[in-house]
Amino acid sequence: MISGALLLLFVVYQLWGTGIAEDRHQGALRNQFRTSIAAAPVGPDESAPPPPDGAAIAIIKIPRLGVEKAVVEGVGVDDLQKGPGHYPQTPMPGQPGNVGIAGHRTTYGAPFFNLDQLEPGDPILTTTAQGRFRYEVIGTTVVTPSEVSVLDPTDDNRLTLTTCEPRFSASRRMIVTARLVGEAAAAPDPKQTPPRTKPVASLDDPSLSGDQSARLPALGWGLVFAAIWTVAWFLGRNRRLIARAGLYVAALAPMAVTLYLCFEQIARLLPSNV
Repeated sequence: MISGALLLLFVVYQLWGTGIAEDRHQGALRNQFRTSIAAAPVGPDESAPPPPDGAAIAIIKIPRLGVEKAVVEGVGVDDLQKGPGHYPQTPMPGQPGNVGIAGHRTTYGAPFFNLDQLEPGDPILTTTAQGRFRYEVIGTTVVTPSEVSVLDPTDDNRLTLTTCEPRFSASRRMIVTARLVGEAAAAPDPKQTPPRTKPVASLDDPSLSGDQSARLPALGWGLVFAAIWTVAWFLGRNRRLIARAGLYVAALAPMAVTLYLCFEQIARLLPSNV
């Protein structure tokens, strides 16, 4: 019964609890994005240097889905927990070529939960330091994670959105392609592009399969939770009903906190594109 209850609580955390963390990150990213634009405004004819990993680089708005999210640079586990992530090896939104953005389908705010509902002609709006750009959907496909060609450079100016397919699984990838309407913004000089601090990721990159460094923290917080539960049970075993209830209520808060932290680490072990 205890194991079943913990599994049920983890499902609740995955579907709703992760959204709390994502919402907190989104607030910080929006503030960071507004501050960066105000500090260093860039016009569409001026080239913007590549942003650092983990920075807020754009706002993406999908009217049909009611989605408006800050986009973070990178598609690693920690990046996609904050919101949709920009594939570092692709151009910035609005710039020439094939722009790639990945997003969760069922956890961490699930920004791409209803991505399958997009139809040809639907607008996707992006705002960067270089201005506002409109894309229109041209098609949706489903591919295997090894089909990395969807992120290859293209002669036309397009936006490629990727997420997991089906929901609650990372066995395949849903790809939504949209074309840029109007002129593209200036791209930075490749010779002036600074080296990145972490490798770029693709659809089948190991970083999309979970962060294995979270195993020890998950185990540690799990043991702390178990220790608190054991102590509360031992102390309350021989107490009267009223005293026992008070003891359990007092232990509830630290148990909830440690369980949340344990679930947070376990979630890092899961595929980041789920």
